[in-house]
Amino acid sequence: MAVANALRLDGSPAGAGERDVPGTDDRGNQLGPAGRTPSMDEAADPGQSDDADRSSEEEDGPADDAAAAEPTDPVQAAFLGQADLYDVATWEVRSVVDALSVALYGGLRQARSSAIVALAAVLFLGLFGLAVPIVADQPYLGLLALLSIAPALVLMGYLWIGDPTQREPLEPLAVTFLLSVLFATFAAVVNTLLRAPFDALGPLGLAVFFFVVVGPIEESVKWLAVRLHAFDQPTFGTVVDGVVYGAVAGLGFAAIENLNYILDAYLTAQQAGTAVQFWSATQTAVGRFFVGPGHVLFSALAGYYLGLAKFNPARRGPIVVKGLLLAALAHAFYNTVVSYVPFTQVTFVAFVVAFDGVLLLVLLRKVSRYESFYHRIGRRPTGEEVTADRENPDGDGQTDPVDPD
Repeated sequence: MAVANALRLDGSPAGAGERDVPGTDDRGNQLGPAGRTPSMDEAADPGQSDDADRSSEEEDGPADDAAAAEPTDPVQAAFLGQADLYDVATWEVRSVVDALSVALYGGLRQARSSAIVALAAVLFLGLFGLAVPIVADQPYLGLLALLSIAPALVLMGYLWIGDPTQREPLEPLAVTFLLSVLFATFAAVVNTLLRAPFDALGPLGLAVFFFVVVGPIEESVKWLAVRLHAFDQPTFGTVVDGVVYGAVAGLGFAAIENLNYILDAYLTAQQAGTAVQFWSATQTAVGRFFVGPGHVLFSALAGYYLGLAKFNPARRGPIVVKGLLLAALAHAFYNTVVSYVPFTQVTFVAFVVAFDGVLLLVLLRKVSRYESFYHRIGRRPTGEEVTADRENPDGDGQTDPVDPD
């Protein structure tokens, strides 16, 4: 049964550096580091500029390999604006070949995205091809799947409505949802193929599997659903927009995963009769009812850092990794607890509510801090306000500790 080999929350199958180049600007002034003209104070004290540069670097921290500024060629730094450097040290579209190169590059980028989507669609049809006729024959199963994602849908709607900037339009949200549904098949395949070696590790193998495979893979495919389309849209215009798109990706993943669990329960009880099949599917849907919000919160957290990365391109890579790391660790921790702790129904619900509540509070605190600055746009803060913001971002009169994540 192809459906039985699809997604599981537990991952199981079935059951430049910049060079200082001397030169002059167009007025004959000697250029300092990075090709800028020294100020009057720097001209009087040449060492002042270097001290300031070092001070800035110590404050901000060293940039990563992407570098905070683009690398500068020595010829480009010395003669830019004084001579035609086209095809020597600079480049722009002038010839037919140039235009063709730009067009081909754009086409290749689009083809890459299209190829990823096409592959996901093929895998989806292969893994979930049986779902359509089954749900068509038994609409009750489709209704169960819809009801099972109700809390996740409400949570996603709350984050969408609560966007402190501007609500995201439905088109990119819908595309993100569909991409997440499709890309979930990548997680299904990887989880299935990599499960066996961890079983050989004994009782702890499942926990290791959650932290090494399931958490990273599932959060990565949800992140990909945002990165491939919504991230490049003009509607993704603030850091916190990443929260909304991440939440939608989590909803899409939860929707297809819940459907898989419900269909699997229904088919597994096939030999016991129709009544038992529907009862088994209903019980599974009730359990999945409490699981969906986790997917929304995990990917919303990763989405927040994707938004932060979009507007900090020099450090985009590490920021993205941080978001995925936090989401994957939270995901794997949840899976481990619910798999190893012998919960009763009441204690399971209590744990899920508490765990999701803590994650939601962490996420809302980040959004709230962004919102406090967003609503002050249009007036320049005084020096005292800047100092206060650095020492006490929550305005409670006390210096806050550094955000641990």
